[in-house]
Amino acid sequence: MLEKLIISKTLRVPAGTGAAGDGTPVARQLDAVLLDVGFSASRALLEHVGALAPGPALDLAATVVSAVRELVGDHVQHNAYFLGFPDDVPDTIEFWTERLRAAVLSRGGTATDAKLRDAVVSGGVNLLDLPAYGVYPHTYAELLAAHDSLIATAGDRVTLLHLGDTVDAEAARLYLALAGSSTPLGEADLAILGELAVACLDGAQPAEIPVRENRAVLNGMRLVLGRPLVAVDTTTDVLRLACYASGGDASLGTPARFRAFRRRERRILLAALDGVVGASPDKLGDVARYAERWKRLGERLHPHEYDEWPHAQEVFAVARGDRRGHGLAGRAEAAIRAGAIGPAASVLSAAPGLLLRSADRLLRLAPASERGVVVDAVTGALGSASGRVLCSLREHVGNRLTPASVRMYASRSRRAWVGPDERPPLPAGLVAELSSLLDAEISARLPEPGRPLVVDPQVLDVALPLSGRATEGGFGVLPRGSRASVSGELLRFFTYWRQTERRTDHDLSVLLLDDEFHAVGQVSWTNYRHAGVVHSGDVTDATNGATEFIDVPLTVPGQYVVPQVHVYAGESFDDVAESMFGYQTRGRDQRGAPFDARTVRARSQLRGQGRVALPMVFARGERGWQAVWLHLYLRGMPSFNRVEENTFSTADRVRALMERRYLTVSYLVDRWRARAEVLTWDGRLPDEPITFIGIEAPEGLPDGSEAYTLDRLGELIPDSLPGEPRR
Repeated sequence: MLEKLIISKTLRVPAGTGAAGDGTPVARQLDAVLLDVGFSASRALLEHVGALAPGPALDLAATVVSAVRELVGDHVQHNAYFLGFPDDVPDTIEFWTERLRAAVLSRGGTATDAKLRDAVVSGGVNLLDLPAYGVYPHTYAELLAAHDSLIATAGDRVTLLHLGDTVDAEAARLYLALAGSSTPLGEADLAILGELAVACLDGAQPAEIPVRENRAVLNGMRLVLGRPLVAVDTTTDVLRLACYASGGDASLGTPARFRAFRRRERRILLAALDGVVGASPDKLGDVARYAERWKRLGERLHPHEYDEWPHAQEVFAVARGDRRGHGLAGRAEAAIRAGAIGPAASVLSAAPGLLLRSADRLLRLAPASERGVVVDAVTGALGSASGRVLCSLREHVGNRLTPASVRMYASRSRRAWVGPDERPPLPAGLVAELSSLLDAEISARLPEPGRPLVVDPQVLDVALPLSGRATEGGFGVLPRGSRASVSGELLRFFTYWRQTERRTDHDLSVLLLDDEFHAVGQVSWTNYRHAGVVHSGDVTDATNGATEFIDVPLTVPGQYVVPQVHVYAGESFDDVAESMFGYQTRGRDQRGAPFDARTVRARSQLRGQGRVALPMVFARGERGWQAVWLHLYLRGMPSFNRVEENTFSTADRVRALMERRYLTVSYLVDRWRARAEVLTWDGRLPDEPITFIGIEAPEGLPDGSEAYTLDRLGELIPDSLPGEPRR
């Protein structure tokens, strides 16, 4: 339903259009139910529900509750293997011995404790074959009955829901924001964009669609309906569209199996290709990069049957190697191989974004006599590049004074690998010069707020969302490198998964690292307890869904707490019906069921290529504990992944991310301070309209105010000079 999608993405509830009446009792019930899951309705929302007739009011309330429960993971039953968790969790070996004893006794045999322990420790026992191992020994209702209700405290989360416009207006607003985003969207947001494109196809369209994956999503719908394509200006745009329309990846991160296209669709795709190449033959230079995919697409499009589009036929001739395509990037690469770095920079000046992405390499390779030419080319490109590219380069330059202890590479699918940083550092004077140039250009592009800028301190450490690929869908999820303060005395991690077809075992683990990123302990299904950290028990079958928990007191020894989710057997994160990770915070005296939505601080989907997920790390620092988002996946092994076997690879990736300096919201706020009044949010409502920047928008901002919250932080990245169109 569009309503649920809008609520989960924006925390705005589309206004109901039902008959008027007295829905006051429903509004009171809605407010009470929302508080039970850590949400609260704004006064305007409650008044709106109360003004509807009971029937429409109930329908709207049910939609709201369903949406927020799914958002925090409360739509499923989170059972724990050990009924008394976090109390009464046995010693790991004693528990295995008990299960082994039960297996022996069930067959009428006898065995001494010593023999049973030797069998377990030697690995001569298959735990999955032991009676009741990995299968819930009690129902979810029995778990709830064994625990008191949660003792509420002032620190429990309360997230405010606002009243929005009609569902059509809210859908159109969200559609335009996503389609016109200047930064790439993550998988979750691309899926939302695809759904909205169906509902908003005949409405207002964005003036510009900067991100090419977004173009593929929108054009995929147009292709099916026979509508004219929009914003197709490279051959790769057509390839992205064909991949997306075939159910593949619009980013071209993974190969797609092209479907059979109808004759009308083939004509649309070939006409688009012909127009691109006819207008700029240099665009043929992009074909060689994806030659094999073009060959496969040619088998579906039959370009030889359409002589009216000869330029489209040239694309497939280049892919087959029958002719050569010389693009700008190819000419620049040839110049670099010849040692002509200055001329290479001049060639790339025709594509400012590509030049700036290549700036580090050019500056490292350029001899002293040509370095000034490269700097001049880079300086000349700043005014024509997108704001995202400028901010990305600024972040990159800020990390180039010294070699990284470990260099991490993260793909668009969030797969991570590490290697030594063999790049020589850039000279300090050059770093300072580039940083100053970039700061000036970015500052000049920031819009004039026109009213006081009020900033919630909690948002300052959020990394600028330069790519949605560095995050995941969910609740309270921040971009990679973002930091959030952690309150309370106890962290509780949880992972939930539900298998699709075959028995699937995902395992939640925690790795503890010291200040030198050396392992000092772990808790997992092989070790239920360590230094106060407690595991809820191993569940090995998720036919009806399964949850594992780990409690971590914030007095735990070590500097870093790294939760992980391993695919031990069965379906991957991409193949299961549902998979999530999240964390709760509680006080030590807060009793209650293992899962309670009011204490959930964040919940993210687990969808990625890899058999080991590293969603985040918790770091102890001068300001206490902070949650730092990783959004990384390790390849792992096909089966039997365990925390003990990836300790070093995990520590390397954690170190690489923790030592990197990310560009955060505070960077933009500092740029604003020189040209606008910037105030710190202290919880008191102002008397005049303001521009608010924070994780969530407070209730009661004066009319005329504008709020940039978590779902809109990407809009803060300046993409053009004030009053000028985006480039």
